[in-house]
Amino acid sequence: MSRLFTMSVARVYPLYLAKVQKKGRTQAELDEVMTWFTGFDADELKARVDAGTTFEEFFAEAPLTADADRITGVVCGVRVENIEDPLLQKIRCLDKVVDELAKGWSLEKIRRA
Repeated sequence: MSRLFTMSVARVYPLYLAKVQKKGRTQAELDEVMTWFTGFDADELKARVDAGTTFEEFFAEAPLTADADRITGVVCGVRVENIEDPLLQKIRCLDKVVDELAKGWSLEKIRRA
């Protein structure tokens, strides 16, 4: 099992936030992207972050967006659509949509609308 699977979302969330804020985006936009991808509403997302939920627990409970399979691209030098482990793929897809937000993509484009 990857060490990433047992890492808490709360440990990574501030890093996501710093990344997007550095590029002029807001916490509200980050939360919107994360709620769209995970299927959690804002309160559920906050509760899971505050509770120190691990990525494994987080994604076991997440009713992902139906468009999750449309997320493609490279994260950490690996194409997310080619990742074989389902949990690692979900984590890297979340990383990818956060990267897209930081790169200035519109929320509509991130949602693959």
